[in-house]
Amino acid sequence: MAPVQPGLNPVLSPGPEPASAPNPTPPPTIDYLRISLIDRCNFRCQYCMPEGAELDYLQRSAWLSDDELLLLLGEVFLPLGFSRFRFTGGEPLLRPQLARLIARVAALPGTQDVALTTNGFLLADQAADLYGAGLRRINISLDSLQPEVFDALVGNRGRSRWRQVWQGIQTAHAVGFDPLKLNVVVIPGINDGELLDLAALSIDRAWHVRFIEFMPIGNDALFGDRGWIPSETIRQQVRDRWGLEAGTVLGNGPADVFQIPGAKGTLGFISQMSECFCDRCNRMRLSADGWLRPCLLNETGQIDLKTALRGGTDLALLRHQVQTLLQLKPEINYKQRDAGTTGRYGKTMSQIGG
Repeated sequence: MAPVQPGLNPVLSPGPEPASAPNPTPPPTIDYLRISLIDRCNFRCQYCMPEGAELDYLQRSAWLSDDELLLLLGEVFLPLGFSRFRFTGGEPLLRPQLARLIARVAALPGTQDVALTTNGFLLADQAADLYGAGLRRINISLDSLQPEVFDALVGNRGRSRWRQVWQGIQTAHAVGFDPLKLNVVVIPGINDGELLDLAALSIDRAWHVRFIEFMPIGNDALFGDRGWIPSETIRQQVRDRWGLEAGTVLGNGPADVFQIPGAKGTLGFISQMSECFCDRCNRMRLSADGWLRPCLLNETGQIDLKTALRGGTDLALLRHQVQTLLQLKPEINYKQRDAGTTGRYGKTMSQIGG
């Protein structure tokens, strides 16, 4: 398939670029930390770890330990106003004693929200323990309702993965997770023919389906071959089928939220390629090996917290360093917005925490 170039195809074009102008709204409060617990994953999704890619995984000793992570959250991040934490990976359900860690984080004074993003493969066995630990919000990747398409995307390694992921979603729903969000990375020519079927999951269930524009992160060959589809194209498909209105359940992240009239759930659209939201980004990222980064695609000012912590650096000094990076964050947001996101980024999503 020939590469899809935004602006050349009338169906896939995001339209004219908005004029660059100072944003009159104040910068967002940075209170949301995405925490990668592990860089390993039991899937090899084409858009994250392309076929043939060889990754040097971290040794377990290189991860922030549970105690180190709790110390950083309690003594550095919570005092600086962070109150919402999301665990990611790799695949966070591979982290040993995950439910125990979540319970400890949820119990920290000042923690307002703990969430998790997973591929769902191990979720059926862990959902009840995670819920019992205090986890209430969960995002599960579901890029296709067709087992053969799903398995091709995730690299099934000789056996189907779709059914076990679907069972994990059903189990999470039965346990009581609310909101339960399903993440769909939209890839032209692979799963774009079933977007209405995926959207329909939000009608009779209080499930929140989020369509994510395909980004060029560690997947040059696939992105170059497939390109991406603007969120507005998907929204128009939904309007034509059911209608679309403003959503009644909003999230903590960058999704623009809508709802099929009368639906129990919502539809979210994460549109970094066509509708850049960098200037309203409210998050920082902590990698599994302790690097604090201000942005998914911009590592300006990043801090190696693990090395400093293990070297005996005073926690007050670490807190000051993080505070300084927080002060730089609005400038990084605006620069990243102006730079756009059509370039390539060498690291895979599993390496930078999703």
